[in-house]
Amino acid sequence: MFVDKAKIFVKAGNGGNGAVSFHREKYVAAGGPDGGDGGNGGNIVLEADANLSTLLDFKYKRKYSAKAGEDGRSGNCHGKNAEDLVIKVPVGTVVYDCLTGLILCDLSENGATAIVAKGGKGGFGNKRFATPTRQIPRYSKPGLKGVEREIVLELKLIADVGLVGMPNVGKSTFLSVATRAQPKIANYHFTTLTPNLGVCELGEGRSFVIADIPGVIEGAFEGVGLGHDFLRHIERTRLLFHVVDISGIEGRDPYSDFEIINNELMQYSEKLAGREQIIIANKTDLLYDDGETVEKFKAHFEELGYKVFAISGATKTGVKEVLLYAYERLSNIPKEELYDEDTFYNEELMQVDEAPFTVTVDEEGVFNVEGPFIEKLIFMVDPNDYESMQYFQRALRQKGVIDELDAKGVKEGDLVRLYDVEFEYVL
Repeated sequence: MFVDKAKIFVKAGNGGNGAVSFHREKYVAAGGPDGGDGGNGGNIVLEADANLSTLLDFKYKRKYSAKAGEDGRSGNCHGKNAEDLVIKVPVGTVVYDCLTGLILCDLSENGATAIVAKGGKGGFGNKRFATPTRQIPRYSKPGLKGVEREIVLELKLIADVGLVGMPNVGKSTFLSVATRAQPKIANYHFTTLTPNLGVCELGEGRSFVIADIPGVIEGAFEGVGLGHDFLRHIERTRLLFHVVDISGIEGRDPYSDFEIINNELMQYSEKLAGREQIIIANKTDLLYDDGETVEKFKAHFEELGYKVFAISGATKTGVKEVLLYAYERLSNIPKEELYDEDTFYNEELMQVDEAPFTVTVDEEGVFNVEGPFIEKLIFMVDPNDYESMQYFQRALRQKGVIDELDAKGVKEGDLVRLYDVEFEYVL
C-alpha cells in the first residue's frame, strides 16, 4: 500500500533532575554538597532512508516518545544522557508542525537528519548552588520538559521530470519504454492509482528520474477523480512532460485536454504551473492522415513557445529524441528551493515568552501564584530546611512575585497559595 501522508505525535525526553546530596565519608568532616546534575532527555530525530518508499508504518504507530535523562546522583555523579530516538522516513519527506502549519524540515537527501523535538536539559545538582556563604544548599534544579508536538509527514517524491496528462493518454506506457519501470498498463482510465518512478539511462553516466502520477481530470481541484492528492509528487521536478493523445481515439480533443490540465496545475500551484513543459503528442501510430494532424498540432503549440514531440509509446517511435532533448534542457535548468524561507518554522521567532508567573485573587481572598517559574521553584526547595526557604523567599523577591502581590493589594496575614504550598504573607 502506498501511503504518502501521515500525522504522528512525538515527545522528546525530559531532562533528569539534579540531586541533593552531601558527602559522607569516615574521617571526612563536613564533606559538603556533592549532588550531580541530571542527564539530558533524548531528542526525536527523523532520518531520510532511501530504502523506504512509503509512510505506511506511520498508519499503525502514531506516538513516539524518547527516554528521559537519568537523575543526578551523589558523589558528583552526572545522570546519563538519554539516547536520541531516530525515526526513519522516505527520502523526500516534508515535515510540518500541526500547530503553526509551518515546515520543520525537508529531508530531500538520503541520510539527511533533523531534530523535530528537542529533549529537555538536565537540572543542576545542589553542588552547583554552593557558595562561600551558602555552603550546604538543600535544593537542586529539576530537569526541563522535552518538546512535544503533533507533526504531519508528507512524502514528495524526488524526480527531475514529471509526467502529466489526462487518464489513458499513455503516460505509463511512456514511462515503461523510457525507463526500466514496470507500471501497470491497461486500456481504461485510472489504471495508475499511485505514483511511479523510473530512471532514464542514456549512457555515459547520463540519467534522470521521471515521475508518473495518476491522471488528473477536469475539476480535480474540487476533488473530482483522484483530485490533486498526487500532484505534490511532481513539485520537486524541474521539467514537465505533458502527454496528450493526438489520435483522438477516445473522442477527446488534445487541444482542450492540454488547457484543462494546465488549468488544474494552476489551481494547485502557480509555481508548478510555471514549470517548463515539453508537449508529447502520443499515439501517432493510430493516425492515418500522412502527418497532417501532427503538423497542425505542432504548428499551433510551437507558435505558443512550446517544444513538441510526436511519438508512439507502443512502437517506441520518437521516444529517444524526447529523452535526449529533456536531458539537455535539465542541464540548463538550475535546481531551486521548493519552499520560501518564511514557510519554515523558526525556533527563535516562534518562541513565545510565556509569563513566568501570574497572580490572581479568588473569591475567598486567597492570592494564587502560578506559572512555570513557580512550578520549578517549588520542586527545588525543601520547606523543612531553613536555608532552602531563605533561597525560596529570595527567589520570589528577585523574580518580582512580591512586588506583584503588593500591586494586587496583599496585606499582612493574607493567605498566599503557590499550587500545594500555602503561607501567610508577612511584611
